[in-house]
Amino acid sequence: MPADTALSANTTAPMPRRPIGGGGSRKLAAVDLPALGLGCMGMSDFYGHADRDESIATIHAALDQGMVLLDTGDFYGSGHNEMLIREALSGRRREDVFIAVKFGGMRSPDGGFVGIDTRPAAVKNALAQTLRRLGTDYVDLYQPARLDPAVPIEDTVGAVKEMIDAGYVRHLGLSEVGATTLERASAVHPVRWLQIEYSVLSRGIEAEILPAARRLGIGISAYGVLSRGLLGSDWRQRAEALDPRDFRAHLPRFSGDNLVHNLALAEVLSVIAGEKAATPAQIAIAWVLAQGPDIVPLIGARRRTRLTEALGALDIHLDSGDLARIRDAIPAEAVAGTRYDAGQMRMLDSERRPPMD
Repeated sequence: MPADTALSANTTAPMPRRPIGGGGSRKLAAVDLPALGLGCMGMSDFYGHADRDESIATIHAALDQGMVLLDTGDFYGSGHNEMLIREALSGRRREDVFIAVKFGGMRSPDGGFVGIDTRPAAVKNALAQTLRRLGTDYVDLYQPARLDPAVPIEDTVGAVKEMIDAGYVRHLGLSEVGATTLERASAVHPVRWLQIEYSVLSRGIEAEILPAARRLGIGISAYGVLSRGLLGSDWRQRAEALDPRDFRAHLPRFSGDNLVHNLALAEVLSVIAGEKAATPAQIAIAWVLAQGPDIVPLIGARRRTRLTEALGALDIHLDSGDLARIRDAIPAEAVAGTRYDAGQMRMLDSERRPPMD
């Protein structure tokens, strides 16, 4: 297999890169990744209809700009997303792409979620299907989408480690887990990154999870950097016209008074954007980039116009004064409503708090 340092792409201009998952007690060598990655979920699921041709064109544009990281899940569209990526990568060199895959989410024929399964046998079975759908003989990073309460994390990580040793996977990732789980998993095999929601409106990782990840030498793959569109410039125009299949219609942060409150919180981004000839979305992405060189924001663009806007964030510098204004205007606990509905929140190990003494 190609070495990590061989990652490259046909770009018109070099994209800044970030060392991810290096250091910690095991002194794991970092993987050098571009500063932004492309989250492909919305091209297949959760946000309503997506145009196939435009989705593929967006993946091509991202790769051509140096965004070699493509993030997917085997349950996104029940395999559709992986097959879409395979189609988009036709004719391109496999070693020019870093493919991260989440597994464990189980879907019913009507698209509903019916549980999490990360038993060792399920891990290997899911990976076999993923390799076939992607048309590749390895994935760059493999990660359980959620912690399975019925399976010790050591067992799940042990199964991924076997697949790494066998050459089918190159790196282990985790998603939406807390500090204790990070510690336990890392004792079995080095964890390359933790994928978790992080934005100016979702800062729960700052208290315990981010410090633990940094102590262990684990990078952060940040999703939801635009809070699913709340931090975009045109949300007010789109909020009343959500596609019925758009899961945001069922999220607490997008309902009633919560939505009004959260949009008011985010107004500071519009003010700073005006001062810097930028968009609020670009300021939101630049804020996440400014939180540390071990964080790679995932951009969930489904169209080339959104991708181009996101890439503009790389040219924005937020100084200490800008960052202080944002933090003062949006305190960590100021957002109204939880990230997901009650049922989904119960599935998040990252949201569990230790009992009070």
